Amino acid sequence: MAGAEIIDQAPQPTPRVVSGHILALRLFDIAYAIDLARAEQLWARHATDRTSRSRLSATQPKSVSFGVPPLAVALDTILLDLGEEEVEAVVTARLYDFGTLSLALRVPTRDMAWADFTARMNKVGQATGGGFWEPILVQLRGILREALVKPTPSTVWEDYLIASVRQFDTRILASDIPRGLDLIPLLSGETRALSEGARADLLRSRYSYYEDDLVILTWDRAFIVEPRGDNDVADVIEVANAQLLQMRYYDERLDDELPRMYDLVEAARSRWNLVAARRYANLARELTTLVAEVTELTEKVDNALQVTEDVYLARIYATALDLFRVPNFTRAVDRKLAIIRDTYTSLYDEASSIRSTLMEAAILLLIFVELILAVLRF
Repeated sequence: MAGAEIIDQAPQPTPRVVSGHILALRLFDIAYAIDLARAEQLWARHATDRTSRSRLSATQPKSVSFGVPPLAVALDTILLDLGEEEVEAVVTARLYDFGTLSLALRVPTRDMAWADFTARMNKVGQATGGGFWEPILVQLRGILREALVKPTPSTVWEDYLIASVRQFDTRILASDIPRGLDLIPLLSGETRALSEGARADLLRSRYSYYEDDLVILTWDRAFIVEPRGDNDVADVIEVANAQLLQMRYYDERLDDELPRMYDLVEAARSRWNLVAARRYANLARELTTLVAEVTELTEKVDNALQVTEDVYLARIYATALDLFRVPNFTRAVDRKLAIIRDTYTSLYDEASSIRSTLMEAAILLLIFVELILAVLRF
């Protein structure tokens, strides 16, 4: 009996990853907008590989749809240096009409111990840091230059890592995975032991639809178990990152614009003369153009992906947006736009007031001239 008890309490072997992949994303803001039809033409001249407009693979079109489907293009297969070994990786790009370029590097994994799978995740993250993406970015900018509307320097970017498992060597339920596998080093990238609170935070955003699939989201990494091989969750995570990137870009742009606006307003107010009204009107028009541009692009970003009937995917998408603090950046952009709107409204009012004052002065002057002329006639 004692021997039987010992056997019953023996730890189960850690499942091996039979098949899966590591996905490294790097997103750039490269233009005010991208003409996707023109980009498709330009890429067709450059490469023989077919381009495609993205659609989520497993989700019905009526459940999830893109505002404007992004353009996906296949790039070259490369050898990725992971230190002790080189592995083949597939590079793809996705272009969004609101000016975002998403680069993805996919490293396949086969028959790996869980510790080795975790180590590979961290090595891929290290290998794709720094200036790894720069040559690819420069190449794409050159090829797609004519499709970029108001190109911008890529000073704002976002990174994300996704570990995806399609099959383990043994059947394991989603509910058992957090207990049977040490997910913390994979989700955090840390080698030191984390506190209980930190571990709980990393595992908090956890979702399953079937008993054998699992999604765990964090700020900069995700773990996905998807036996059917669907890419829907990874695509939704990418779109959420694209929205974060754009909101960050416009938040920083408005941060730079507000001090300049204050200086221009002060300069215009410092000269109360015959051209002050024109100065106010010109500055107000400039601010109106900025507000219209930012508003148009933020609406495109907000409508980049619409999730309606697929409740499971909608929850993951909403959680990703919250984790990435997209609503916070959106509110910050809205506040700054409101400040600019109030400013140009005030400028228009001041310009109108100056015109009214000048017209009243002109009328009084004409009346005075008429009186002088009338006196001179007598």
